Amino acid sequence: MRVVIDATPLLIRSAGVKTYLYHWIRELRRLAGAEAIRTFPGMGDLGPLTHERPVAGFWRTYAGLGSLALANYAHAPLAAWAARGSDIFHTTHLLRQTPRNVRLTATIHDMTCWLLPEMHPAANLRAERSFAEILKRADAVIAVSESTKRDAVRVLGLDPERVEAIHSGVSQAFFDVPTVAVKRVKEQYGLTRPFLLFVGTIEPRKNVDTLLDAYSSLAPSIRDQFELVLAGPTGWARPETLARLREAHYLGYIPEGDLAPLTAAATVFVYPSLYEGFGFPVAQAMAAGVPVVTSHTSSLPEVAGEGALLVDPKSTAELRDALARLLLSPDLRNKLAARGRARARELTWERCAARSLKFFERVAGA
Repeated sequence: MRVVIDATPLLIRSAGVKTYLYHWIRELRRLAGAEAIRTFPGMGDLGPLTHERPVAGFWRTYAGLGSLALANYAHAPLAAWAARGSDIFHTTHLLRQTPRNVRLTATIHDMTCWLLPEMHPAANLRAERSFAEILKRADAVIAVSESTKRDAVRVLGLDPERVEAIHSGVSQAFFDVPTVAVKRVKEQYGLTRPFLLFVGTIEPRKNVDTLLDAYSSLAPSIRDQFELVLAGPTGWARPETLARLREAHYLGYIPEGDLAPLTAAATVFVYPSLYEGFGFPVAQAMAAGVPVVTSHTSSLPEVAGEGALLVDPKSTAELRDALARLLLSPDLRNKLAARGRARARELTWERCAARSLKFFERVAGA
């Protein structure tokens, strides 16, 4: 069996989809071999993961983005050429002209543009509408959670028999964070006090305003002991939200190599997102042994299991009270951290890739 995966998101600035493709492709190749798992455009060994820059070299990136543009706007059959001799072409949301000479699959990462369209720029909505048409004619689809599968079936009318939920994974780096690395990032980012941590793009769906409100309503004695740290690039957040970032210790974009030690350094991880297809930051915090407070919506209860306190993300008081409970109770933090780490061990890239290979084998043999 041979699969070609559209890897063009690895060539642009991206977050969750890029993380997924990077680790997924590497693990698929480790299990099945590079000959069985090829990419469009062609890429050999992937460079270090970074969300701000391509993971390929300059010329390969330039050629790959050129191929994407020719395929999308000049209708050049480059993806079809790349798929020749393969059994399956696995596409992404960037490629508009998908091959018709092999079986077609795709991954649904979330349905946020459909369920919360008011929280996204017009370009995102157009891209998702185009991708939905591809999903409807795909031979089979992977959803990164059961929650995402249910939403896709309900909203897009996909046949549930053609959609398989396969959880994404957590990088091993989050399970084994060296103490020296934790010390380094604390010194590097000026983290002199214990802290609550949020990691994510600053955009409306992440609900940062409610988090800031909840933190500011904690008792002064708690805020004196624990500061709030926010990490992540500014996306399409409202100007008033960006102006409020000064109310916390805002670090901006954090390089991938610093993310695991920064997460492990936190006393509590807080993620009150309004909607997630999977929720990488929650899974990563649990792997690092950090107790989590997150939302009771979308995929987050499914991913967190018993490893987090779940709250109504629209309730400032509920979020505040959950944070106070954890911050004031070391025993509860230890208990929740142990549960979270146990849950995270079920969310590995090896397991994700192994199930994905079985998925491909079924599609290829159909």
